[in-house]
Amino acid sequence: MDIDTLRLKQHCEELCKTIRPAESEALETARLYVIRELEAAGWQVERHPFQAHDSLLTQWSGQNLIARHPDLTAPEKPLFCVGAHLDTRPESPGADDNTSAVAALLELARLLPDLSRSENLWSIELVAFDLEENGMLGGAEHARMHSQQQTDLRGMVSLEMLGYCDHAPGSQTLPRELVGLYPDTGDFIAVVGNQNSTGLIAAFQNGMRSVPELPVEVLQVPQNGEMLQATRLSDHSPFWDAGFPALMITDTSFLRNPHYHQLTDTVDTLDFDFLSKVSQGCLESTKRILANGY
Repeated sequence: MDIDTLRLKQHCEELCKTIRPAESEALETARLYVIRELEAAGWQVERHPFQAHDSLLTQWSGQNLIARHPDLTAPEKPLFCVGAHLDTRPESPGADDNTSAVAALLELARLLPDLSRSENLWSIELVAFDLEENGMLGGAEHARMHSQQQTDLRGMVSLEMLGYCDHAPGSQTLPRELVGLYPDTGDFIAVVGNQNSTGLIAAFQNGMRSVPELPVEVLQVPQNGEMLQATRLSDHSPFWDAGFPALMITDTSFLRNPHYHQLTDTVDTLDFDFLSKVSQGCLESTKRILANGY
């Protein structure tokens, strides 16, 4: 089964009706929408409330939504996690950041149960993270939980801004260290991992590249990305720090999208053909990992 582009657009339009910053009523409305969509696809959703401090020591209250499907979860099997943050900045409706990725997550949720096989080697959980915009606090809480529970977590993937594409030469900027190593046209999707994520990188690279006409670029950073801070700006980075293999799948955010953290990050700026291809690549990669590991 294939990703439904119309569904992606409907999810984005519904979630972008209001801005949904941390601790807001609009964010709770978005949670209810995500829970409803996940449950309609057969997933069981757990609210995981937590409190955390940001870099300025301000305390925040958040809720991660953790979804598991009875046909795709077995306690004796290793676990794979795919997540996307649901919150937005207070000044932005967040169509690309990060509604595009939440829409992709909901499409994965709809399609994965139809493809489930009892012989899958791994289990999966889908997570809608909270408080990413406050310093990846939702990802940090989830990584802490799995570390504390000593979960056999073999990999984590953060879907981070998947819907902005620009085919014009020069539309892609790059950190100084990467100039000349990657294209200057912003029409590719990036797979970003650290030195502990070699196998996971290869699995997603191959799965994403199975989608026709989807340019895919890969970056593996030393250690946990400390030398290239832009690679740490999503919920995967706390998993790197905790020692878990993890990836970020991204359209490269502010290196491409001029609407990043702006009021203009609206649904009409998204490229739904691109988002559909990226979502299909994530689906293909996830299917392969569940079936065979990496």
